[in-house]
Formats: sequence, C-alpha cells, structure tokens
Amino acid sequence: MPYPIPEPSPTPPDWPHCGHGTTPEDTVGCRGIHVPGHTACLAHLADADRDGYLDGLTPGADIDHRGVSFTEPLLDALLDALLDPATGHPRLGEARFDSATFQGDTRFVRATFQGHARFGSAAFQGLAWFDSATFQGLAQFESASFQGYAHFDSASFHGYAGFTSAIFHDLAWFDSASFQGTTKFASATFEHLAQFSSATFQDAFFVRAAFHGTGQFGSATFEGHASFGWANFQGAAEFRSAAFEGDAGFEEATFERLVTLGPLACAGRFVLSEATFSGPANLSFAASHVECRRTRWSSTAEIRVRYATVDLAHAIFEYPLTIAAEQEPFVLADGQVIGEASLARLPDAAVRIMSLRGVDAAHLVLADVDLSSCLLTGTVHLDQIRLEGACSFDTAPSGTHRRGWRPVRFTRRRALAEEHHWRARQPAAVPGWKPAMPDIGHAGPAQLAPVYRALRKAFEDGKNEPGAADFYYGEMEMRRHDRIQTTRTERGLLHGYWMLSGYGLRASRALGWLAAATLVTIVLLMGFGLPQESPKQEATGTVPPGGGKITFEIDKADPHDPTGQRFTGERFEKALNVTLNSVVFRSADQDLTTAGTYIEMASRTAEPVLLGLAVLAIRNRVKR
Repeated sequence: MPYPIPEPSPTPPDWPHCGHGTTPEDTVGCRGIHVPGHTACLAHLADADRDGYLDGLTPGADIDHRGVSFTEPLLDALLDALLDPATGHPRLGEARFDSATFQGDTRFVRATFQGHARFGSAAFQGLAWFDSATFQGLAQFESASFQGYAHFDSASFHGYAGFTSAIFHDLAWFDSASFQGTTKFASATFEHLAQFSSATFQDAFFVRAAFHGTGQFGSATFEGHASFGWANFQGAAEFRSAAFEGDAGFEEATFERLVTLGPLACAGRFVLSEATFSGPANLSFAASHVECRRTRWSSTAEIRVRYATVDLAHAIFEYPLTIAAEQEPFVLADGQVIGEASLARLPDAAVRIMSLRGVDAAHLVLADVDLSSCLLTGTVHLDQIRLEGACSFDTAPSGTHRRGWRPVRFTRRRALAEEHHWRARQPAAVPGWKPAMPDIGHAGPAQLAPVYRALRKAFEDGKNEPGAADFYYGEMEMRRHDRIQTTRTERGLLHGYWMLSGYGLRASRALGWLAAATLVTIVLLMGFGLPQESPKQEATGTVPPGGGKITFEIDKADPHDPTGQRFTGERFEKALNVTLNSVVFRSADQDLTTAGTYIEMASRTAEPVLLGLAVLAIRNRVKR
C-alpha cells in the first residue's frame, strides 16, 4: 500500500546543500550535502566525479550524505565501495544519513557501523533491511519514516538506539535484536505489527508510542528499566514469556483490545497505574510489586500473580475482575517453565493485597491472597466482594499483656491492618499491634466499624459463619471504642456484653461467669439462704364435746435464719441443688429464708442468661 511522501521543508538545511532542481515552488532544491571537494551531492555529482569519490572510499571510512536522495543502485554502489574483504559486508565509520531519502529498497544487511549511525528524519520509501547489522556507536533514527517493511532482525545496538517519533507504516521487525544501551521508541508510531520477540533491551523507553497493530514482545528480555508509559495499544498486546529484570512501567498506557501480559517475570515493580484496559485482559506474572492505582478495567480481566504485593487503590472495575495467587510457577503451552530466579530473594510466593481504598468491590474476586496488610477503609460495596480459597487476614496479638498495672488479654481473631494501626497509636498500646507507615493516613473506630460489618456480611453470604464471627467481634469492638457515633449508654451496654461473653462469641468467658455466679449463689445460700432446720408441718384440731367429725389445720412454721455451723456438706448439697435448678428455671422445692428467696430469684434471672450466652457463643463458632 503506497503512503503519501511528506513534502520537503521550505526551510533550507543548515549544511551546504546541492540546490539541484530548484523551482518556483521549491526554492531550496536538492537538500543533499556537498561531496567533499565538490558543489553537488552524491546523487547529482557528475559520473566521473562520483566514481572517483567512490573509488577513494575504504572500509571503515566516515561518510556524510545528509539530505541526499538515494536510488537503490546509488546506495548499492556506495555500500560496495565500503565492503570489508574479510567479511564481505559493508563496514562504515561515522555515517550521516540525516534527512536522506531512500527511494528503493535499502540494504544494510550485516553492515557494521563502527562510529555513530545517524538516520534522523530519513525517509525509507521501500523495504529497509538492517538484519544482523551492528551499530557500535549511536544509532539515531529519530523522526525517520519507514514506508515499507523495516527489518532489524538480530541487529545489534551497542550504544544508544533512538527511534523517537519514528513512523513505521508497515511491519516493524526487531526479532532477536540486541539493544545493549538505552533504547528510545518514545512517541514512535507502529501502524502494523511491531515484532520484538526475543529481543534484548537494556533500558527501553516506549513512552507515548502508538501500536496500531499487534505489539509483540514475546520472550523479550528487559535487563534494565522498561517504560511504556502513556503508550497506546490499539491492537493486541503480547508479552508472553517476557522477562523484566528491573521495573516495568505502563503508567497511563491504553489497551484497546485483547491484552496478554504474560506469563512473565518482573524482578522489580510492575506499574499499571492509571492505565486503561478497554478489552479483555489476561495478566499473569511473577513480580515483587504490582501497582494498579487508578487503573480502569472496562472489560473482564483475570490477574494471576506470584510473589507480588498488589496496590489497587482507587482502581475502577466495570466488569468482573479476578485476582488470584498462583501456587505453582507459570508454565507455557509448550511446557516451558517461566524462570523466577530474579525473585528468589523474596521470602515466599504469597500474593499480598496492599490497598483497596476507593475501589468499588462489587465486581472484585480475590482468591488465595494475603489481606493482612490491606487498607480497606473507603472501599465501596465491600459487602459484595468475593473471597475464594484461602484468603488470610492479620490476627490480634493473643496472650496476656500488661497495660500499666492492669493485665490485658486478647483472644486470637482476624483483625484488619487498620485496627492494628489504630491500636498501635494509643498511648497505652500493648506489644503486638503493628504501627502504620507514616503516609497512609489514620482510620479510627468510626471508620472501621462499617468495614468490619461489610466483611461480616460478605462472609455470611459466602456461608462462612465461623469466619463472619471474627468480623462481627471486630465490629462490636470498634463500636465499643467509638466515642463519635456511639452513645455513652450504648458503649456501657457493649462493654457489659463484651465482659460477659465476648459479644456472644467467647463461650469460655460466659461459662466462667456462670461458674462464678453459681459459686457465689451456693456460698450465699449456705450462709444466708438455707434455714437452720427445715420447718416441720403441724396439724391442730378440736374434738367436739359430743364427739363427731374432727377438723385439722395443717400449718408450717416460718424458716429460721441459720445459726452456728453453716458450711457443712449437707447444706452444700442443698445449696447446689437449688442453684442448678435455678439455672434451668426450675424450683427445687427447698424451704429458704427470706434472704434465700431473693438470692434464688437473682440466680434464676442471671444464670440462665449466662448459660444462654455460652450456648450462643458455641453455636456461633461451630455453625456452618
């Protein structure tokens, strides 16, 4: 397909130029630089003078043909004059082809550029062949235009390689190319396939590059920093089996179609912050850190990760998105295992989610990830999040600690990272609560209670009642400590609920209080509630004088308060019987003193409540 050739600039170049072919419309004429010792460029030099110039060239000579318009035979003649007899391929020293035009096919196959190779603003109107070429100095192709295929297969760039603002109208083929210095394709345009498979880069910059066709980077190796910030992938983006030994940056990149990032390995940070995925995305990588802050997902996506800490703060999910921890190393279709040697320094392959702040979690699925350090305040629709597999949270520091003179004991339960941060900030914080980093903000009980409530509902919707119990406990704890939205009366009730049974979740606490209440009741009954002796019934009646029917009145004496020895085995047995019957709302038919009656009434009120709390706690822990 022919592409329009840009009109020449009306401004004359800053070198002595040929000027051949001047017209009223083009007052500059030919822009080619003078051949040394002549007043014309190589293209418009007389045949005899051109032959003499070419005959004087030797392999490795410096040449300067800026602005020259090369036909295919003219370029072949120039390169033939620079052939190295030892290799049979051209060998050039300093080569300047800035703003040159190559009208036919350009063949620099296996050419060696010993000095700097400058092709800035050059126009390649046919095929450009640089296969296996070696650039030992700078390779500058800034603003160059490739109208046909651009072949740089197995080319070797030892120094800086600059393709900034270059335009590739057809295939750009850099398969197995080696970029040993800094490489810049910033603002370059690839209108068809851009093939960089198995290429090797040092520091690579594709900032603001536009890929209209497929961007193929399969098995490419980036030994230094790789930046694709603000790049636009209008076609498919393929990075299968790529290796990033430094950081990989895709900040504000746009992916408009299918994206396959991986499986790949990244030893540094893999940054997708503020990137936009308009089409389906399949991301699989082993990386030390994955940053997706304010990333927008406008289609379904699956992210499978190993080793990484993942930051999803303020990301936008318009469709279901799954983030799952991969348990085994990634394997390609051909059975090849993705190497992870660069990540061996990390303690394990667990995936840790660092933040979900500002995220609408209605479409989010997390599987087998570690949420122990995750910041969750500000997450929207957290109750609709799906947690699959073995998703873990941090835990409260268990055991007994001292807060001043007072012992404090925490039971083991799931706890949010932000509760750790809040408790660690308290003046009398006990050891074990983890402080926050200084730049993540502070959330208090008023903000944490709704988070615990939402997670409790998410676990309940997932039929995980025992898991939901921990978040219910956390919610009640935050309400008890909340001095903003919880009234003093409500805090008092919650404090009592916590002390008696751990919010209906600590059976041992309720049973302990029940045992204590039972013991107190028994002691009080033995001391004050049981009479000295059980009152005996008395029957009295009067015999009529003339005989006849006798009427008896049966009465019972009032119990007498105990005196003397009160704590005997017999009295203990009676007190125990009364107390145990009180627990289950039954009367023991035991005569009691007035004080004993009130003791029994109190026992029949308090102890069944404590028993009920214990049963409730056991049920909440074992219910499925």
